[in-house]
Amino acid sequence: MSFLDRVRDLVRRPKEPPLSLDSPGLEVVVTAFDMAEADSAALARSPAWAAEKPAVLRHHLLLPPGRVAEAAKVLAQDGWALGEPEDGTGGMVLVHARRVQVLDALHCAQERSRMAGLAQRLGGDSLGWDALQPGTAGPAPGDSIA
Repeated sequence: MSFLDRVRDLVRRPKEPPLSLDSPGLEVVVTAFDMAEADSAALARSPAWAAEKPAVLRHHLLLPPGRVAEAAKVLAQDGWALGEPEDGTGGMVLVHARRVQVLDALHCAQERSRMAGLAQRLGGDSLGWDALQPGTAGPAPGDSIA
């Protein structure tokens, strides 16, 4: 390693760890549960959303308990993970389809439509989506707390 390489390493900012579905400190930065509201409007009204950074996109689905495994299998083909079922209403369970991606209005709208179609085929319903990004409260990675 040359002297110049060592200087560059000292000057470079440390890279942020990659975002994962279970990254600590995730906070909801965008919500879209009104089917009449465009996804672009939901993104535009969110002051907390950092457009250039990846987020955990989370779709809220009500499904019959017997169809959750089928939903998980279909969604896994495109990198979606289905969370553990929670109590829903009317004999349904609430599940969250989650994936890390950079958000934009077009892809949010496409995924909303896809989730609605999947839920309907399985006898359920898509309630909407939200997005999570690391919060700004607290120290940044690598900062000293002392």
